[in-house]
Amino acid sequence: MNLTILKWASTFFVLTGILVAQFNVYPMYIFIHSIGAVGWMISGYLMNDRAVMTNFGLQIPIFITGYINYFIAT
Repeated sequence: MNLTILKWASTFFVLTGILVAQFNVYPMYIFIHSIGAVGWMISGYLMNDRAVMTNFGLQIPIFITGYINYFIAT
């Protein structure tokens, strides 16, 4: 996949996830935003950009906590 396409698609998912969160559509925003975060994590790895990997890499465990809370706790 072209890196530019991956970055733009990931940006779309992150921003869409933020928008959906503003309407409090739980848990949909977790799923949407996490797709974008994983895409940006991959992009950061391919670009060797540690700041991007740190930012989005640290979001992934937070989303995993949200998945666990939604699927196991409820």
